[in-house]
Amino acid sequence: MSSEDPFGGLFGDPDELRRRMAEFAEQMQGAQKVAWADNAIKLAVDMTVAGLQRLNLQGNAEQQANDLLQAMRVVFPEAVILVREAREGFGT
Repeated sequence: MSSEDPFGGLFGDPDELRRRMAEFAEQMQGAQKVAWADNAIKLAVDMTVAGLQRLNLQGNAEQQANDLLQAMRVVFPEAVILVREAREGFGT
């Protein structure tokens, strides 16, 4: 039994084990970033939909379209910020 491998070779080459564990840790971090980005994008969509559903649209089609545009001017920038942050988190 080697002094470097307290398990007597049970897990194979210790350097290979370290390399595989490092790869596994990187994969897990990548998966967490993807999950966070997905959640942020879903939240942005949910915020937009919820905001628009709360509108009480009245009047003709042109007036309703104007009301929707006004609401989007308020809600959309917040959604864009969430999506941008998600993309930046995913890319790093």
